[in-house]
Amino acid sequence: MTKADIFKPLQNAISSYLTRPEHLEFIQKAFDFAYEKHAGQLRKSGEPYIIHPIQVACTLAEYQVDPSTIASGLMHDLLEDTDTKYSDLKTLFGEEVADIVEGLTKLHLLHYEGSKASEQVKNHQKMVLAMAKDIRVIFVKLSDRLNNMRTLSHLDYERQVRISRETLDIFAPIAHRLGMYRMKAELEDLAFKYLYNEDYLEIAKQIKDKKGNREVDIKLMQKELEVLLKTEGFQLFNINGRIKNIYSVYRKMHIKDLEFEEINDLLALRIIVETISDCYRAIGIVHSKFVPVPGRFKDYIAMPKPNMYQSLHTTVVYHGKIYEIQIRTKQMDEIAEKGVAAHWAYKESQGQSRKNIEDIISSKLRWYSELIKYTEESNSDEEILNIFTDDILNANVYVFTPNGDIIDLTVGATPLDFAFRIHTRVGEKTVGAIVNGKIVPLDYTLKTGDVVEIKTSQNAVGPNDNWLKIAKTSNARSKIKNFLNRQRRDLLVEQGKDDLEKEIQSRHIILTLTDKQCKELFETKGVKNIEDLYYEIGKNTISPITVINAITGKETITEDMLIDSINKVPEAKRQGKLRTLHSDVNIVVEGLTNPSVKLANCCTPVLGDEIIGFITKGTGIVVHRKICKNVQTFEKERLLDVFWGNNALRKYETQIKITVINRDNVLAEIINAATSSKGKINQVSAQVNRSKEGIIKMKLEVGSVIELDQILANISKIRGIFSIERIA
Repeated sequence: MTKADIFKPLQNAISSYLTRPEHLEFIQKAFDFAYEKHAGQLRKSGEPYIIHPIQVACTLAEYQVDPSTIASGLMHDLLEDTDTKYSDLKTLFGEEVADIVEGLTKLHLLHYEGSKASEQVKNHQKMVLAMAKDIRVIFVKLSDRLNNMRTLSHLDYERQVRISRETLDIFAPIAHRLGMYRMKAELEDLAFKYLYNEDYLEIAKQIKDKKGNREVDIKLMQKELEVLLKTEGFQLFNINGRIKNIYSVYRKMHIKDLEFEEINDLLALRIIVETISDCYRAIGIVHSKFVPVPGRFKDYIAMPKPNMYQSLHTTVVYHGKIYEIQIRTKQMDEIAEKGVAAHWAYKESQGQSRKNIEDIISSKLRWYSELIKYTEESNSDEEILNIFTDDILNANVYVFTPNGDIIDLTVGATPLDFAFRIHTRVGEKTVGAIVNGKIVPLDYTLKTGDVVEIKTSQNAVGPNDNWLKIAKTSNARSKIKNFLNRQRRDLLVEQGKDDLEKEIQSRHIILTLTDKQCKELFETKGVKNIEDLYYEIGKNTISPITVINAITGKETITEDMLIDSINKVPEAKRQGKLRTLHSDVNIVVEGLTNPSVKLANCCTPVLGDEIIGFITKGTGIVVHRKICKNVQTFEKERLLDVFWGNNALRKYETQIKITVINRDNVLAEIINAATSSKGKINQVSAQVNRSKEGIIKMKLEVGSVIELDQILANISKIRGIFSIERIA
């Protein structure tokens, strides 16, 4: 095969929409360069490697992409498989092409392993971030993957399974979200063939066996529809049968637990008309002639899917058989097949830069514009990934704002999810929700078609832990966690500041702290300013004693010395259970005579809790509850056994959170239940909202866990209590 023969298919494909000499020369130049660099390389099939990039470019040409994207498709493997450098591509073909190829190379270097969650997450993250940076990277990658799937038979079984699983989990859903139905359907069927070959062959056989009967039924119905529409004055229209791909049949059989014969939309027709008004007129005519199946009419014209799909769907009965009928315009049909690519097909008369393409896609795909926004706002790749995979790819509930804007959410989403989708500030200030004109609780499950209005208040306290149980989308949960983390940080900063000031007062010294000084002394602990230092003290990762000693220059016992002092306790003493009681906190430490001991602020241990000691980076031991989340992050060599003493008079402060329905006198009843159970209330705060939910937080002084449990039991008996939990 000559060089000209290899290039001919692409030449024919681009000639349908590219005519300018400079564009044709640019693509020819890219082909010549790729041909030279791939010279001598063969695919697993034995054919010249250059055939692969040519086929990738031909697939891209079907979507009429711009010349830069075609060139990138031709050269997408050069950085990985040849001695070509990024600078070479930039010099010869410009920065846009070089960036696309580099983005593709980064994706190629990642290997999907279904058994390794961390590797899978990396792949998703890179895919999502590459898409947000320049969506053309994904268009080339999808075309590359389609060609690889078409030639997968030449690889070994292990790689067939790995690549197919990746295709089904990552690439097909992305093609679907972009509205590229043809691409998605072929990727799904090819992957299904290799992953579940027996099921694939069985369904393919059943489709083939019924093909003759189905074609007769479809032609009969097609003739009926043609006569009907012509009789009603339609002149320009087209009717054709629709083929359902094998994997979608398999999914419907398994999700709905159906037999093959029970799948109704195997008999499906598509009516293509001229205008939107024709669509609605045609559906009325169809329903006047054939009996529609109740609940099966869907209007995706008035309410398009997030991938821009528009069509009218109905299911009717004719001669005892069930037919699915789709009615749409020519433009809608093109979008249904090509998705977003139908909107940004390259027009030589206009020209399209990278920004033009992104602006077009952002204006058409709300989720893509939101993806870009999430990428700009978040510092966490994992957070962006979760929002994309959980919220964007799985969104199929469509609700309305009071202004009529459509918001797509996942199944199970609540008004809280809706509020945070509108804006972070709206979510944080939410106090209630109105759905379809009626007040609903914040945990109300939204349904397609709901009109949602969020009530906010500038005086709202903001999210609480219970909101994490209500919110279902990754976006809302992430924003709630960020708010709570900021809130908890503020509390720990205050606690750390208070602890340091108490230590300074006990030593009768005067210290002046500066941001610069804090950073120089404690930068290895992530401290950049005074607030960071207070935060670390509040978390017990830096002790007040360490801070004072570091600033004053006095010697201090190091953590290693403290660990050594424990390890060097004579075995005889250990066997004899030498224990020292630290009466101020009622804690016994084995093997030490007089270390500083403190109860942790993060988990507030109470007599009777299972506890453990942690040697801090100063001279003290901080006692935590064993179930404290912080304990899981501590170095094991710094943990040591500690025990409760026998001081039954000491009191311990802890905090509880109560979620309760809002009603008259409920707070008074809770306070009465707590105080009547030997509990002393040091502080109480309450927040109620229009969703009939109250959040009450109490700081209690108790003598033991037994007393605390009794208090919680008494409170739980009060009418309308949703939950009680002990918190930091």
